Amino acid sequence: MSARPLEGIRVVEVSSFVASPLCGLTLAQLGAEVIRIDPVGGAADVHRWPLTSDGHSIYWTGLNKGKKSVTVDLRSPEGQTSVQDLVTGSGPGGGILVTNAGGRQWMSHDTLAALRPDVITLELLGRSDGSPGVDYTVNAGIGFPSITGPLDAAGEPAGVVNHVLPAWDVVCGIYAALAITAAVRRREQTGTGARITLPLEDTALAIAGALGYLTEPQVNGAVRPATGNDVYGTYGTDFETADGGRFMIVALTPRHFRDLVRLTGTTDAVDAVEKSLGADFSTDTDRFNHRAVLTPLFAAWFARHTTADVEEALASSSVLSQRYRDFAEVAGTDLTGNPLFAPLVQPGLGEYLAAGLPAVFDGEHYHTGPAPALGADNGTAFG
Repeated sequence: MSARPLEGIRVVEVSSFVASPLCGLTLAQLGAEVIRIDPVGGAADVHRWPLTSDGHSIYWTGLNKGKKSVTVDLRSPEGQTSVQDLVTGSGPGGGILVTNAGGRQWMSHDTLAALRPDVITLELLGRSDGSPGVDYTVNAGIGFPSITGPLDAAGEPAGVVNHVLPAWDVVCGIYAALAITAAVRRREQTGTGARITLPLEDTALAIAGALGYLTEPQVNGAVRPATGNDVYGTYGTDFETADGGRFMIVALTPRHFRDLVRLTGTTDAVDAVEKSLGADFSTDTDRFNHRAVLTPLFAAWFARHTTADVEEALASSSVLSQRYRDFAEVAGTDLTGNPLFAPLVQPGLGEYLAAGLPAVFDGEHYHTGPAPALGADNGTAFG
């Protein structure tokens, strides 16, 4: 196994829930020594669902693979001093703290910088003003739930719908890992530490801005409409087969659309619609604007064919497609033989296939060992 990019770096993580632990996990996969610090008995996420039948948190072990675990009485002066020593020690590769438990003077950037001037601290916040916020409250305030979910008979949103993926936590965690990596690079070049703050709300605002959701009302004076399962700005939607299967179809280019028309045997009908509407279905605009006319034409073909027949036909075309599946089906069919996954023996869970770092370095996915037992490194981490 080749040397990993962050070998020799030590990161102390005082954190819980998703974004901060995901930052630490990513850094650990890249080769950093990551020491997670919890209060005695564990932080609020130590028993977070999903759980095994005997109460072990699948969630906690998933986000803390490859780390060391230390438990400390964070309210005692002795415990606080021990954390400060752990952060500011460990030679040139140390001096790095990641936390979402900010607001504590004893582990503030200024306090730690007085002990080690080149210290790097990253504090994850909820909202931009420093007030609390979590993924689901931040998302509610950004606008996505208002355009997510099914539409009613009039084509209007049936109500706000939260996503189940904590997308802003995930993006924030990856941004945090990037920020730490950049700060380490700058410190190696200049000897300068860094005080980094990263609000979850700013993460969501930045992505919403980059993707145009916030630019559109500023420039065009319009809010993006809810489109249900239709893909905004091009042709894409879901179809049900004769035996109850369901596929997501995306015709992102004129070639994709031509193939979808050919595959569904609707060439004459689509040509007639195009002519009668004065449309040009080689353009994204017309494919999207006239989707309500096009979709029933294609839907009839899907409704006449079985899931297996549809899969076979789509496999021989350029149309972008995927059958809707659940997690159990994916876990049962797609993991074995995929180098992203490797067998992992996790105490409390047993053996399972665990994902490594998605990025492939010189043909290699970086995997880590299992998550530690809570406090397993109390006797060695301070050495």
